[in-house]
Amino acid sequence: MGDAVELEVAGRTVRLSSPDKVFFPERGYTKLDVARYYAAVAPGVLRALRDRPTTLQRYPDGIEGEWFYQKRAPKGMPDWIPTAHITFPSGRSADEMCPTEEAAVVWAAQYGTLVFHPWPVRRTDVDHPDELRIDLDPQPGTDYDDAARAAHELRAVLDEYGLRGWPKTSGGRGLHVFVPIEPRWTFTQVRRAAIAVGREMERRMPEKVTIKWWKEERGERIFIDYNQTARDRTIASAYSVRPRAHAPVSAPLRWDEVGVAHPEDFDITTMPGRFAELGDVHADMDEHAFSLEPLLELARRDEQDHGLGDLPYPPEYPKMPGEPSRVQPSRARKPKPSAS
Repeated sequence: MGDAVELEVAGRTVRLSSPDKVFFPERGYTKLDVARYYAAVAPGVLRALRDRPTTLQRYPDGIEGEWFYQKRAPKGMPDWIPTAHITFPSGRSADEMCPTEEAAVVWAAQYGTLVFHPWPVRRTDVDHPDELRIDLDPQPGTDYDDAARAAHELRAVLDEYGLRGWPKTSGGRGLHVFVPIEPRWTFTQVRRAAIAVGREMERRMPEKVTIKWWKEERGERIFIDYNQTARDRTIASAYSVRPRAHAPVSAPLRWDEVGVAHPEDFDITTMPGRFAELGDVHADMDEHAFSLEPLLELARRDEQDHGLGDLPYPPEYPKMPGEPSRVQPSRARKPKPSAS
């Protein structure tokens, strides 16, 4: 696998063992290629991860080998990488790594990390999200272009409610839009705001967008996955490498690029050049923090005027107050016909 190499990253030396190990067989990209990619975009990915409890999606033998999520801080992690104590919906807890330096990203790549999954909180306050994350997920029969059209309508919705979103490709067929918010609301309230956004999008694009949790009800529409805002649900960070054959990355976009640029434009070989030319196009995100009150007021009106309350949580979550049945509609018991 070759002798170990050392990479200099923002004043720290990171040792990389087995640099020639192939991680992406179709393209021949190695562990060293992944580490060098992360070194090239380190300021951008650190902006997305800074001070956030971060789960590592690790592929120690490349994308064709076994992989796993590392939620707890790895053993032997350097003392210059801090942690935060977080609690999962199950009631269990863990200390997760919280990158504060660029070298932390390359250090994680040494252990086969391809995807970084940061929580939408900072380590100083792990119970109040500072990002509203909206996941536009194409369903069968739809594609990235459909997600892009929905994203532009989403931009208009956010603008009407006094918010601004920063879009990025998922690295697959979808799009993510992140909205920086004041860390004043709980995970439950932020999820409620995401549901309100989804319902407003459904009203405006009923044939194109859905927030139906059950796949059998979604049809050929873009699914707004409101449950990505539930506690312990995360979205791949900006610049994360995705485990697909051509090594695509989750690419931050300007709004004028949405629908023009496509996911296949961005991989570990093309993104460093873009980053060198443009820098991090989401660099100003941390300069903003919007209020969720307009969306929470929309949620209140939906419930009061239309009887639209909560929606199902994922199956591994405890039953939540006010949550409707989690029974799949096609399996729900039908009421027996009354005797005439």
